[in-house]
Amino acid sequence: MTRSPRRQPVAALIACAGALAYTVSKVDLARDGELGMPGFPAPPEAYTQVADVTAAQLGNAGLGLLMAVVSLLLVRPPAAPWLRWSAVGVSWPGVAMVGAGVVGFGARAAGLAPGLGDRPPHMATAVAALAVGALWVAGWSVAAAGATRGRRALRTAGPR
Repeated sequence: MTRSPRRQPVAALIACAGALAYTVSKVDLARDGELGMPGFPAPPEAYTQVADVTAAQLGNAGLGLLMAVVSLLLVRPPAAPWLRWSAVGVSWPGVAMVGAGVVGFGARAAGLAPGLGDRPPHMATAVAALAVGALWVAGWSVAAAGATRGRRALRTAGPR
């Protein structure tokens, strides 16, 4: 079975879009002085554990921007091995972290994890946030796997 040559860049762009959506949501929450995720407000006791809500959310937005840059590096992985492998090496823990968030918030939305907070008051917003997260994880996984496989295939094929 042949692989579509467009799969890699499209998946990386989907991952980048997910990271940018996360970034924008965190800036919006910072502006409003709120913790949590869109559709998933943080429990009131969370505010006692965070000294500066705005700074915390802007820090999360910065992390989202960094993840968008890493995703963009996977559109066409760099030729420099150290940069390529750095992008791939950072991607897998990022995929795991975002994936764990999607699973956790999904369990909260389904009422399976009451320790993570109450069920979302606005289920449509929560489902939209979960869908964006799932697409982000899927895109980033495909892009990281493609970047790993693509370079490995080039290395083993050698000059022709």
